[in-house]
Amino acid sequence: MTPVRALLALSITAAVLGLAGCKKEPTPAGTSTTATGAATAPEDETADQFIARVNDEYRKMYPELTAAQWLSSTYINDDSQLLSAKGNERYLAQLKSWIEQSKRFEGQQMSPQTARAIRLLKLATAMPPPNDPKKLEELTQIATKMEGMYGAGEVCSGDGEAKTCRQLGDLEDVLRSNRDYTAQLEAWQGWHTIAQPMRKDYTRFVELVNEGAKDMGFADAGEMWRSGYDMTPAEIAAETDRLWGQVKPLYEQLHCYTGTRLDAKYGADKGHVAGNMLPAHLMGNMWQQDWGNLWDVLAPYQNAGSLDISGTLNAQYQKIYAEQLANRAGAATSGELAQIEQDAQTASAKAMTERAQDFYTSLGMAKLPESYWAKTQFIKPRDRDVVCHASAWDMNMAGDVRTKMCIKPNEEDFTTIYHELGHVYYYLAYNGQPPIFQQGAHDGFHEAIGDTIVLSMTPKYLQSIGLVGEQQVSNEALINAQMRMALAKVSFLPFGLMIDRWRWGVFDGSIKPGDYNKAWWELKAKYQGVAPVSARGEEFFDAGAKYHVPGNTPYTRYFLSHVLQFQFYKSLCDAAGYKGPLYECSFYGNKAAGAKFQAMLSKGASQPWQQTMKELTGGEKMDAAAVLEYFAPLQTWLKQQNEGKTCGWNASTAAAPAAPAPSKAPAATTPAKPEAAPAKG
Repeated sequence: MTPVRALLALSITAAVLGLAGCKKEPTPAGTSTTATGAATAPEDETADQFIARVNDEYRKMYPELTAAQWLSSTYINDDSQLLSAKGNERYLAQLKSWIEQSKRFEGQQMSPQTARAIRLLKLATAMPPPNDPKKLEELTQIATKMEGMYGAGEVCSGDGEAKTCRQLGDLEDVLRSNRDYTAQLEAWQGWHTIAQPMRKDYTRFVELVNEGAKDMGFADAGEMWRSGYDMTPAEIAAETDRLWGQVKPLYEQLHCYTGTRLDAKYGADKGHVAGNMLPAHLMGNMWQQDWGNLWDVLAPYQNAGSLDISGTLNAQYQKIYAEQLANRAGAATSGELAQIEQDAQTASAKAMTERAQDFYTSLGMAKLPESYWAKTQFIKPRDRDVVCHASAWDMNMAGDVRTKMCIKPNEEDFTTIYHELGHVYYYLAYNGQPPIFQQGAHDGFHEAIGDTIVLSMTPKYLQSIGLVGEQQVSNEALINAQMRMALAKVSFLPFGLMIDRWRWGVFDGSIKPGDYNKAWWELKAKYQGVAPVSARGEEFFDAGAKYHVPGNTPYTRYFLSHVLQFQFYKSLCDAAGYKGPLYECSFYGNKAAGAKFQAMLSKGASQPWQQTMKELTGGEKMDAAAVLEYFAPLQTWLKQQNEGKTCGWNASTAAAPAAPAPSKAPAATTPAKPEAAPAKG
């Protein structure tokens, strides 16, 4: 699983509305227009009528709005980027007009639902548009350009016919399965070069979105982002600190154990860097956010039941390929062989997706529409550049749903499919709501849906669908299963926090453009305890090597989702009547759990998230207690394994060039409390 995974480019307020094209609709009767052609409110229009009109206008423009963004993500070229940029510009101008129109209703009597809709309208983009039309045009061009640069990024070596180029998926494969220290370092450093040209554009982007946020009454774009949680900006910042404090001790134990295993694999001079931090390029993941690919290094017990899901999926793919190859008579040309491989990859990806769909339908949810299977991007095409970053799309608010991935037969992509279908089933469930309410209760809810299902993918479930063999009933097998899940879930938590900590500082000015890279690595050191093995000066822009930065997708949602999903999971296990240890629960096939889940999904953003949370879980607060309950056996085991070891790390070394650590790491620990929210928040 890649917990970071979905752009959700077209579903949640933060990403969808700010990154899509739109169609200019005829001006409704009884309205006037501004100089830009945007409709203004009729003089006798009530607040309720205004929101009804906005919902109608938005629903009509939405299909073309999403089509431009889909095109620019699945056919990256100058033409599609132009269409997307101009579409973004038109949409943001329309959004700006709606927000201006809404101001006339301030202080007036209106229904609670209308008041909520107006508030959500003001938060309906992560890319607040400046008032100046020229600056709005510049903003949308930069946003489209950066996303295109990321999607087309590649690392090349050699010249002429000897030139070879690798894109992100190829470089990720190196980190996933190649344990050669130098090969991993070259792959990691190579990908991070693609972001360097973005730095100037991103600096200007920050200036423009901050101007847009100030035009809308916020101190900066970060404060605007933190305003979308039915809480004050300061309250949600403090809430993330509180939740991190609950789970930080568990992460520290996992970090310590991982360091010991890396030392054993690579030697103490390479398994750590200065300050007892973990080397960024050795974590099996380009951003150190998911350590599941290190299973071969970190598996607690080698003979306690196989959990080699990737091996099984790859074997299934090889079987499909061999069958398709055998069906061909005579020798195949290189082009025909490439097409056979492409067809086999598509068949494998669809089979993996059908298996994920089966979990949702087992809960009583409907099968995905036929259009999903016809229009989804399952694998990377041979003939063009695409954005491979996994995302889920609602194209028309009426059932045209899709996912966009470059699926490979491995565990990471397999669980990502379950995650992305969570978004899709959320779309389908709340399509009956007015358009403004067609989003998650808050953005962390949207990210948590599919991962709640992933938690239910227990070893017994995996055995039942033929991905793993018969599982032992032993403490060793339990610890293996817990470790498998922790490498995806627990390892992610500090990463989910630090990206927006960096952006909040960038937006409020406490992180200056000249310190972008320094601050990035200081925060990664502070929260994750990871560091590069060589200095990363300001000639680099390593934040841009993570999709969500050039893609401008807020990231706190992912941290919150990794708390919420355990709360949701526990509640659905209770609904299913499950009585055993939480970590053994799978509600696969349970219609009662499915009905409770579906009821929650159907509410969308029509009510405060606290109410939606209470209806599902019985409580109104986000709480990491279920995370700790789930991983209690592993935390006890990790403490035993780490006894006598030097744990913790010294984040202050991140300010200096990183260097290999001495054989015995210093007995330093991380600061006791995570960084507070920016003062303006």
